[in-house]
Amino acid sequence: MKNITVAVDDEVYRAARIAAAERSTSVSALVRDYLRTLARHDDPQAQAANALFEAMDKASGLRAADRLSRDAAHER
Repeated sequence: MKNITVAVDDEVYRAARIAAAERSTSVSALVRDYLRTLARHDDPQAQAANALFEAMDKASGLRAADRLSRDAAHER
């Protein structure tokens, strides 16, 4: 396995750490999985993952902390 170094803005790194924590993983694992999906162009599952990553990149303001509570979701 090769190690790589990537330079990102402080704000991007902070957001990546938050996203990783919400998924119970590391920033390295997020980057590794993303690059792995990019490398598999002919795999339909990888294409779906790429589409998902692109949609996530375009989405803003979506955080686990912003979700409704269980009680609020089931209020009638």
